[in-house]
Amino acid sequence: IMAIENVVLVLISKNHGVIADRSEIDAVGHRVVHGGEKFTHSVLITPEVMEALKECIDLAPLHNPHNIKGIQAAMRLLPGVPQVGVFDTAFHQSMPRWAYMYALPYSLYRRYGLRRYGFHGTSHQYVAQIASEMVGRPLQELKVITTHLGNGCSMAAVKDGCSVDTSMGFTPVEGLVMGTRSGDIDPAALLHVMGQEELTLAQANALLNKHSGLWGLSGISSDVREIVEEVENGNDRAKLALEVMTYRIKKYIGAYAAAMGGLDVLVFTAGIGENAPTVRAMACEGLEFLGLRIDPAKNRQAVGKRAEIQTDDSQIKVLVIPTNEELVIARDTKRIVESLNKKAQSAAAS
Repeated sequence: IMAIENVVLVLISKNHGVIADRSEIDAVGHRVVHGGEKFTHSVLITPEVMEALKECIDLAPLHNPHNIKGIQAAMRLLPGVPQVGVFDTAFHQSMPRWAYMYALPYSLYRRYGLRRYGFHGTSHQYVAQIASEMVGRPLQELKVITTHLGNGCSMAAVKDGCSVDTSMGFTPVEGLVMGTRSGDIDPAALLHVMGQEELTLAQANALLNKHSGLWGLSGISSDVREIVEEVENGNDRAKLALEVMTYRIKKYIGAYAAAMGGLDVLVFTAGIGENAPTVRAMACEGLEFLGLRIDPAKNRQAVGKRAEIQTDDSQIKVLVIPTNEELVIARDTKRIVESLNKKAQSAAAS
């Protein structure tokens, strides 16, 4: 409650605020990490929705309980103010079943919801839409790969305006090499290490989530800026970490181009995607066979701003787009609350 109260106090602060009083707050939008299969879009939070969120706790035990506490705190501090949930997983609920199912016993899917869900959905949705605006074509006509590279990294294949595949899975560990997460590995390799090192489940979880990725490979840092600096200083472990990371991105670009039957636009976003020309260049190297070529000068200059970095003769647009997940949450919240108000007015009029 104290954290939400502090946010409200900043909003109404004389020095830093944007409103005069908390009564001016018309709605509150919440980012919720995991909506499971129950939520395919943003929703008004009702008692029934709160119960459904609690049922999703097992899918995101580190995140959803805190999301729920935040919603409950906002409800107590701002009674009567509509609350809206915007889900990281919702955008990817359009994936076909052959993209989200694991080749494990089907009974595990039925019992535990074991399948690919994907994350960073609000970011992928936002930059895909901005990409369509930048190239001047409707998103429904485009085949887009969105590449969200931060401390957590994921990619999505967006076809006909919908997510048809994504790299993160049942948890955010699957997929790309990340700051401290492993990304794709042979599951049996972990079982082998657990046996050899006599690791508990908690220790194995920490190994995958906190001690792997760039940090685990380089032994230096989980920060790409420090990795690139060490590469320039001749550090071979840092070079290896960067090579493994960018090779994985390149493989997913090829895979998603195949899944969609082509590619029109490749987008880089988030902290690394927006600010690390070296990573973008290495990830795109060798993709000329797809008709994808980036301009080295444009790539170097594209730091923290919207930009096109492909060459003039590239058949594929390559864009750098700063993400804005908060804007997606704000817009969805506004849309849902305005719809609610219109329904209330119509009911009153009738």
